[in-house]
Amino acid sequence: MKRLILFVLIALQACQTKGQSASKHIPENAAVAYFASGCFWCVEAVFESVEGVYEAISGYSGGTEKNPTYRKVSYGLTSHAEAVAVYYDPTVRSFADLVSIYYASHDPTSVNRQGPDKGKQYRSIAFYQNELEKMIIESYIDSIAKYYSAPIATEIVPFEVFYPAEDYHQDYEKNNPNDPYIRSVSIPRINRFKSLLPEFLKENNQH
Repeated sequence: MKRLILFVLIALQACQTKGQSASKHIPENAAVAYFASGCFWCVEAVFESVEGVYEAISGYSGGTEKNPTYRKVSYGLTSHAEAVAVYYDPTVRSFADLVSIYYASHDPTSVNRQGPDKGKQYRSIAFYQNELEKMIIESYIDSIAKYYSAPIATEIVPFEVFYPAEDYHQDYEKNNPNDPYIRSVSIPRINRFKSLLPEFLKENNQH
């Protein structure tokens, strides 16, 4: 469903250059973390609702091919997953907070899919940039594994490179509130997250 919607967008936005990222203001003091957990429209919207997060940028990571495009990733022609780069204020929000938000906003036991989206490009990946981040992720998984009836399927891998997605993907939920996918998949997903961790939300995202 999501792929069909995007093919229409690709046709309408053919003048966009591939790999182009949206112009976003990110302060110099920002830290950055990287996660993949299904449709990046959904994941971006979740993290941007969080107090202490400056921006979340949709893109591609976890693969080996250079300069991936949506067309290739969505067809499973690369080893990348749809991912987000989360720029945050480390004096307000810790990496451990982001990990808890990540797990509260998707099904980490789902293998190569999330919701209606199927394929390795929608797999669950938690990227780490140092040994402390790796330890935080592993410790959190150990603490929640007993609450699931299936094994946690999240890949825990060292971060290597992130490719921002095409401009029309950025802030997609915010810019396309009436898109059928957004209404039927993204909004219910973010509302479930908000109900689980309301204490992490920005004031204008409380409801």
